[in-house]
Amino acid sequence: MGNACSGRKNIQGHPCFGGNHHKNGRMHLAVAPKCNIKCGYCSRRHDCANESRPGVTSRILTPLEAIEKVREVMASEILGSLIKVIGIAGPGDPLANEETFETFSLIGEEFPHLIKCMSTNGLFLPERIDELEALGLHSLTVTVNALDPAIAARIYTRINYQGRIITGEEAGSILIANQLEGLARAAGYGMTIKVNTVFIPGVNESQIPLIAAKVKSLGAFVMNVMPIIPQADFAGITLPAPEEIASVQAANEKIIGQFKHCRQCRADAVGLIGKDLQFARASCSGT
Repeated sequence: MGNACSGRKNIQGHPCFGGNHHKNGRMHLAVAPKCNIKCGYCSRRHDCANESRPGVTSRILTPLEAIEKVREVMASEILGSLIKVIGIAGPGDPLANEETFETFSLIGEEFPHLIKCMSTNGLFLPERIDELEALGLHSLTVTVNALDPAIAARIYTRINYQGRIITGEEAGSILIANQLEGLARAAGYGMTIKVNTVFIPGVNESQIPLIAAKVKSLGAFVMNVMPIIPQADFAGITLPAPEEIASVQAANEKIIGQFKHCRQCRADAVGLIGKDLQFARASCSGT
């Protein structure tokens, strides 16, 4: 497949791609609690009202609750005109939850003008990409942290795939192969693709330019290099400095466009990037 899909879907209005992120907002629906892999940097145990990181939500919504929440937001004087995108990004992996597909179906029926967007680790992407295309998925984010199975084995504790719990380099090999195959097939459908890569100092920095070149060749539109949030298995790691991230982005910009206004959003984020209007929370709480 070539560098980019000539039939890419219109990206105007999407704050992460072609839209003005100061004016165009998105709404994440937390309908996907189950996950099919265990990332060493992932923690979903706590939720705080002022906390913004992936995997966090105040509550899990059913598809019917989700569509009702969309109705409320779209009827709001403040948010109704801002929201252009409905995304599903967890708190688990959307493709491991049938609720993802039910929710997108409901959104398509009632709000066909809203852009449908999803973020995934990509493990189930090859087997479910046709369903996503049928549902009208516009934009896709795939998190790719390594191309070398040995390095992936340091990042991922295990995967749950085809009824098996798989660890080590075998797990890394399967995950990477599925991510790349799914990404290429999504590009073939004209989906606009962003690749997230978590920068883990001492672990995967050598992989980042290799990932950039590979995903560009498969049809990815932009890459988002994200600093690791020190927690879980990587709680003792040093947070990359902003200058370090900027340097990596500058180098990668020669290969593929860089997404530089990421705020590592919650699974229930609503509003403009960096200016979310969260649903009311009384205090921090365990989940």
